[in-house]
Amino acid sequence: MSLIKLLKKSLNAPAMDHRYADVMLICTRLFFGLSIAFAHGLKKIPPSDHFIEFVGSLGFPYAVFFAWQAGLSEFVGGICIALGLATRVSALTLVGTMFIAVFFAHSSDPFKKMELGLCYLFMASLLMALGAGRYSLDALLSKKLS
Repeated sequence: MSLIKLLKKSLNAPAMDHRYADVMLICTRLFFGLSIAFAHGLKKIPPSDHFIEFVGSLGFPYAVFFAWQAGLSEFVGGICIALGLATRVSALTLVGTMFIAVFFAHSSDPFKKMELGLCYLFMASLLMALGAGRYSLDALLSKKLS
């Protein structure tokens, strides 16, 4: 097949079948949820004195509360996203946490230091918009409640 024909075929390809989208969504949820939970959230539970002081230095009045919120949104929220349980709510808490991390905690850092936080921010935003998909506890609970 010539390169021109291959390009035409790929440009005119129909939209992705929803089954494949749901499979990719569960893979994305698992990778994103488990990586944010275990690479970032776990080390913030319980929050260290250093982390609490850092949160306070950002101007938060209740530094202990917000340090716990950050750690729990990353750890518990990440686990919930991986399971597909309360996905949109968990993603919303992560959007808030990552927004503060990127635009307040790392605002003066070079882009390379903010890049991971931005990826997490946009991934959480995507999951907040799309939800957990067909293969999730959210979908199972929704069917049972209907």
